[in-house]
Amino acid sequence: MTELRLMAVHAHPDDESSKGAATLARYVDEGHRVLVVTLTGGERGDILNPAMDLPEVHGRMCDIRRDEMAKAAEILGVEHHWLGYVDSGLPEGDPLPPLPEGCFALVPLEQPVAELVKVIREFRPHVMTTYDENGGYPHPDHIRCHQVSVAAYEAAADHRLHPDTGEPWAVSKLYYNHGFLRQRMQMLQDEFAKIGQEGPFARWLKHWDPEFDTLAGRVTTRVPCGDYFSRRDEALKAHATQIDPDGWFFATPIEWQQRLWPTEEFELARSRVAAELPEDDLFAGIEIFE
Repeated sequence: MTELRLMAVHAHPDDESSKGAATLARYVDEGHRVLVVTLTGGERGDILNPAMDLPEVHGRMCDIRRDEMAKAAEILGVEHHWLGYVDSGLPEGDPLPPLPEGCFALVPLEQPVAELVKVIREFRPHVMTTYDENGGYPHPDHIRCHQVSVAAYEAAADHRLHPDTGEPWAVSKLYYNHGFLRQRMQMLQDEFAKIGQEGPFARWLKHWDPEFDTLAGRVTTRVPCGDYFSRRDEALKAHATQIDPDGWFFATPIEWQQRLWPTEEFELARSRVAAELPEDDLFAGIEIFE
């Protein structure tokens, strides 16, 4: 089998396990190389698992999140690279407080773009995945991740830019992750109703932002990966500070998900190869000549 290469660019450790992880695991098992690039260390992430809300954890978030990422990467079978920036945190309040000095979202764009271009030219991916212009949700690091990824996708192919970062490499396709879809939540919620249970998505559906509905119309690619949902969940649980194993994310039986919605969704945002949409494969249309 021809080895293809995929690079998934994410803002924080755990994002790779909650956004497109089953797709990554599938491609690894099919013999392709997959590299996850994490732009920040996630140092300012809240502890969302009550069992991990301990003084010794609060004091070691940087080291603990690095260990969690290593475990998740091993479970998924992916390679991993840290870009090394400091988490910006999620500002809250009205008005919003200023971002912390030196955080990723305040670093001049050109710096992380040049570093990501270097990684692209070394790994030479055929496909990249990242977030849309809204970051998937409006976390400053997610929005910055989008900006950095798109700029690096373009710059890596241009021999005039960043000449000290290696030979130019043109990534064939760039995708945005689209996992937050109302139709999927409603379908699974209805399945709970059939057995007389409320289900875990009631709060989300009640307070749904209609702007998110536009994302469903932007999906171009649905990758069948239901066989890898269990591995996705195990990788996410490896991020023990960020996910409650008894929480809502794991309330829906895997069998229901595999039967009702066995795909992960993406939007083809840039392509240097001919694409026939809709697709069911991120590598569709890519031919190897090297």
